[in-house]
Amino acid sequence: MKFHKAFFFLLMVLAASPLVAQVNNDSVHLFCYFKNNGEDGLHYAYSQDGYNWKTLFNDSSVLAPTVSKDKLMRDPCIIKGGDGKYHMVWTVSWNDRGIGYASSDDLLHWSEQRFLPVMQHEDSARNTWAPEVTYDGKKKYMIYWATTIYGRFPSNDTAAESKYNHRIYYVTTKDFKKFSKTKLLYDPAFSVIDATILKDNKRYVMFLKNETRYPVEKNIRVAYADKITGPYTAAGPAVTGKYWAEGPTAIKIDGSWIVYFDKYRDHQYGAVTSSDLVKWTDISDKVHFPKGTRHGSVFTVTRAEFEKLTGGRQH
Repeated sequence: MKFHKAFFFLLMVLAASPLVAQVNNDSVHLFCYFKNNGEDGLHYAYSQDGYNWKTLFNDSSVLAPTVSKDKLMRDPCIIKGGDGKYHMVWTVSWNDRGIGYASSDDLLHWSEQRFLPVMQHEDSARNTWAPEVTYDGKKKYMIYWATTIYGRFPSNDTAAESKYNHRIYYVTTKDFKKFSKTKLLYDPAFSVIDATILKDNKRYVMFLKNETRYPVEKNIRVAYADKITGPYTAAGPAVTGKYWAEGPTAIKIDGSWIVYFDKYRDHQYGAVTSSDLVKWTDISDKVHFPKGTRHGSVFTVTRAEFEKLTGGRQH
């Protein structure tokens, strides 16, 4: 009964809130994100050019979180897998030892939400933050996230962030039912969170946040690997500015990379762009996101998928 009421409400929103821009191209970029503390769930925005983003469904949540004690849906990451389904992972709590997972055929109707206890075996694990999922193109998915384990790594930044000292961990799966054992993915010798990985020809590119507080970093960097599970290179120089940035998510449009990130102290979104992953230009003044957007992930759908998602309503 609750599902039918929620679906009816969503149809009413669609009818009352048509799109504000004509879709002319063969593909549309989508951005999934959370607002506030993530308590109301999943939000969508869309863009034709990767610069100007508009909300969908009057910025209403399309999926409410149900798993974990805190029932949050922060840092959502959505990809389309080799099975044609959309797969989503997200942060369920500030202090839980697992993450959320669900799948969908159409980005509206989602499977039952599941709690994946990826760090449950570590009694000293403090958290599992900002999970992401990447498909390797060979029938395997890698899910990865940031966790602090008390006393596990030396810290030169002991005064920062309530003594959080994160590293990136991962599991692999072929079907989201059976998972490999949790392993360490990346230890750059500093506290690191918010990793996101994309394929770039024959190599993998990891965008990540240097979480160091003293001396202050709080910037986005890049590392590389020949295999999705690493080993990854040392992180390169910061590609973002003196503002504090987190939650990178990247896309390649017309041969150029765009990395979006949350300027969380400034309460706005920023971006940098590069054609070679070496020279970066800050385009924060050129990108426009809906007010209140907190970090999530960007992905691309076909025009047909977009029309199905929105009921074909265009202006």
